[in-house]
Order: sequence, then structure tokens, then C-alpha cells
Amino acid sequence: MVHATAYRLTGDPDLAADATQDAYVRAYASLQTFRGSSTFSTWLYRIVVNVSLDALRRRARAPEPLTALADTEGQWEIDVVDESADPGATVESRERRRLVFRALQELSSDHRTVLVLFDLNGFSYEEIADILGVPLGTVKSRLNRARLALRDVIEPHAELFDG
Repeated sequence: MVHATAYRLTGDPDLAADATQDAYVRAYASLQTFRGSSTFSTWLYRIVVNVSLDALRRRARAPEPLTALADTEGQWEIDVVDESADPGATVESRERRRLVFRALQELSSDHRTVLVLFDLNGFSYEEIADILGVPLGTVKSRLNRARLALRDVIEPHAELFDG
């Protein structure tokens, strides 16, 4: 789940792998500083978020050519083929996932981070506040704004989400 979080935050499988490795190295090196005032997972995810966002900032300063958008299928998910499934529905489902992934990458890092942590990883508001080191109200307002921003990006493709 740590690697998937880094991937969803960075949008780049190679950058996510580097960020995940860096986060684990930093966590191991800083293990003696873990005080237990939060859960271990909260502490680890705070490191993952910080390392992932740092990696994005470094990439922004020294941009490298973007490869085609990463294939979100296969890389982190295994598609189970349902022989009875409608092939058209399978294609639409895959396209919806790609659209949401691309839309996440268009959001600000603050918005993308709260969406990934809350909606995709299932952290509570309180855990996210601990991970990000921000007040609870900030988490709630960022999440609300993030959902509105995501809706704005996805809205032109609403036909993929109907029915």
C-alpha cells in the first residue's frame, strides 16, 4: 500500500519506486525517533508523502520527458477476467480508471494527497491530519476542495460515469 500511495501521488512508476525505497530507508534510519505518539503506519505514511512530494518538486525543477501515461492496469492491479462480462463494459471500466488517474495528476499536490490518503487508502481525517501535520479542519476543507477540483476535471467525460 505504501508503494501504491507513492505511485498515486507521483503518477510515475519509476519515481514512485524510488520514493518508496527512499521512504523505507529514511524510516529505518529514523526508527529511534519514532515516539509512539501516533501509530507506526501514520508515521510511515508521513514519510512516504513527504518523500513523494519532494520527488515531484525535484522533477519539476529538472523536468524529464514524460513517457506515455503509465498503465494503471497491470502495474499495481490485476484484472480478473470475467468470462461473462461485457467487453464494452470492461473497456469503459478501464477508461474510467485511466481518466481518474490522469485527473488526479492534474490536481495540486495538497489536493491529490488528501484524496489518495482518504478515498483510496481509507485513512481517517485524524490520521491524515497527523500524517500531514495540519489541523483537522484543513484536512476537511482540502478534501472538499479536492473533490470539487476532481469533479471539474472529470465532468467533461461524465458519459463514462453514467449508467
